Amino acid sequence: MTDWNEDKASLLARLRRIEGQVRGVSAMIEAEQDCEKVVQQFAAVRKAMDRAFFDLMSCVTRRELDELGLASGEARERLAKVTQLLARYG
Repeated sequence: MTDWNEDKASLLARLRRIEGQVRGVSAMIEAEQDCEKVVQQFAAVRKAMDRAFFDLMSCVTRRELDELGLASGEARERLAKVTQLLARYG
């Protein structure tokens, strides 16, 4: 069972990395770097934010299943799989 404190620590670490990426994009713009490189970094930030969102929604769903008494090992595995699919293709 994943603990909220573990989820929270992971999410906060991800957000700190994203924050660093955003600062990097700002620096690239200020330095007037190639637009295509800046756009690539924007896409990377967007993907990282999507992943953080999907991870948080997975956590919320897991907590709801716990409260309903429906959080079996199989349910958790399936939720993890769906989260991974969303993060990859969503």
